[in-house]
Amino acid sequence: MKDYLVKALAFDGKVRAYAALSTHLVNDLQKSHQTTPVASAALGRAATVGAMMGAMLKGEEKLTIQIKGDGPIGQIIIDANSKGIVRGYITNGQVDLPLNEQGKLDVAKAVGKGHLYVIKDLGLKDYYVGSVPLISGELGEDFTYYFAHSEQIPSAVGVGVLVHPNYEIRAAGGFIIQIMPGMNEDDIQTIEQKISGLKSVTNLIDQGFTPEQILEYLLGEVKFLERMDIKFQCNCSYERINNMLIGLGKEEINDLIEKEGKAEITCQFCNKKYYYSKEDLERLLLHFA
Repeated sequence: MKDYLVKALAFDGKVRAYAALSTHLVNDLQKSHQTTPVASAALGRAATVGAMMGAMLKGEEKLTIQIKGDGPIGQIIIDANSKGIVRGYITNGQVDLPLNEQGKLDVAKAVGKGHLYVIKDLGLKDYYVGSVPLISGELGEDFTYYFAHSEQIPSAVGVGVLVHPNYEIRAAGGFIIQIMPGMNEDDIQTIEQKISGLKSVTNLIDQGFTPEQILEYLLGEVKFLERMDIKFQCNCSYERINNMLIGLGKEEINDLIEKEGKAEITCQFCNKKYYYSKEDLERLLLHFA
């Protein structure tokens, strides 16, 4: 099944909800970065939430998620936009850890303690930056905390990645349920009980649940507003790498020419390599003439 997410309302508009199927997206990230199961789970969870948060944006708006923990996987970076395009990378994707006490991938230990940052590019040089401490490192709980404390929106975030022993992604997806003003306590308690009784979101996806069925399972009657395809796609190009090298300055480019006589630049998001000969680098110097 193709990856996609849905936007929906429930409880007479007092609940805003998103659910995503992201198995192919996370699989593409795994192949691009050759991540181990625990690194795939951490990167995939962040990317899935990023896709859903991107769907909350409008027009040309985009966002960057930075998860900076002191665990062995290092930093996780996710870029997403309002059109379902997601890319991401992890500092140390080859980290391998024993399973935790519940026999699951130990994402919390891999991520460690630190902070979660969300930078929203709203256009016209207008940026929103929110940050919260990582409260568990499991990421679903951390994003729940982020929405409540940085955006003041009571939310529940569930996200998961199921990995085959051969490192391929068997199932990935998640949901974000947000409570709007005016919701009564009984209805809130009903939703909380349903979510707390959920074994895992990947368990539902592995059973064949669609994003629509996940929200219906959790919320009952749901009004679906939009369906959007999501995918991993990097926007790197020679033009962008050229601009990056020019941004380093004339001295740095001259230093590359004198010491190396060439350059090889690797995109962190997709691992595509860009090769520059001595002549290519000399052409970049024309921008400083």
